[in-house]
Amino acid sequence: MNLSVLYALVAAGLFGASTPLAKLLGVDTPPILLAGLLYLGSGVGLTLVRLVRDRGWQRPGLPAGEWPWLLGAILFGGVLAPVALMFGLTRTAGAAASLMLNLESVLTAVLAWVVFKENADRRIVIGMVAIVLGGIVLSWPQETATAHDWIGPLAVAFACLCWAIDNNLTRKVSASDALFIAGSKGLAAGVVNGGLALAIGSQLPALGTLGSILLVGFLGYGVSLVLFVLALRGLGSARTGAYFSTAPFLGAAVAILMLGESVSVTFLLAAALMALGVWIHLMENHVHEHQHEPLDHNHRHTHDEHHQHEHDFEWDGTAPHSHPHVHAPIRHSHAHFPDVHHRHRH
Repeated sequence: MNLSVLYALVAAGLFGASTPLAKLLGVDTPPILLAGLLYLGSGVGLTLVRLVRDRGWQRPGLPAGEWPWLLGAILFGGVLAPVALMFGLTRTAGAAASLMLNLESVLTAVLAWVVFKENADRRIVIGMVAIVLGGIVLSWPQETATAHDWIGPLAVAFACLCWAIDNNLTRKVSASDALFIAGSKGLAAGVVNGGLALAIGSQLPALGTLGSILLVGFLGYGVSLVLFVLALRGLGSARTGAYFSTAPFLGAAVAILMLGESVSVTFLLAAALMALGVWIHLMENHVHEHQHEPLDHNHRHTHDEHHQHEHDFEWDGTAPHSHPHVHAPIRHSHAHFPDVHHRHRH
């Protein structure tokens, strides 16, 4: 299995598990405050990890041209989307909102293909449709539920669009430090959601519960987002979004294993559809002759056919390392994904 695919699936598993884990820990906190604290646990936790890794505060090293993409991702994914979702949930039936959240992966793929010109063949489209159908089946209401009005569902749809934009903008900076990217987005979303919750009168939970929420947020939102960024680096937006759409199924699986919830026919059908979609994606073999244009960026790499450059520092010749480097133009043919080195037109 491609390592980036594993990153995406583990990211989905961690994120999907966060809801039943919160339930297992007895978390009983207003939804807006809960979202804020989960994001805050993500942002603070990843920032501390980065400080330990770098032995103190270090400049993020983000190229000047990538800052607008990151700030745009934080605005859409960390500020606008959570607020829109929380507003939409107050005016939308829960079952309807769950169904509508499947829009995120669809809109992510549409933006990736139409706006950002990411490659997509018939196999990828069919696989994504199967995964999304599995999500719809899993979240389909067992009883008839209606939205309170059209404003709520529209707000939820807008939140999905914002996260889709966020995913595609994050792809633009995915070659940079994933800890900094994910930590920045977590802090922004945590401050916005937490501040909004406190402003409308929510009270912080007891210290023990607060610690549990922050820990779940660090793992389910923070570590998950780091892996999501790494997957974006290797797979592109549409494929990563499709794999991440398995999160509701993986969360339901955790609930069955840890909380003893029953296995329904709906769950088994969703599992079959999602497994089919993932299998279709794993069988992708995209090969053609393509041209690499000159590229100047910084990311962790080893020296393969795409990385042939000199160093102005000592290096053992084999270890993965990170430094600013320039890719010379090259034309060749091999199997590839729309990763940071393969963003060409077809």
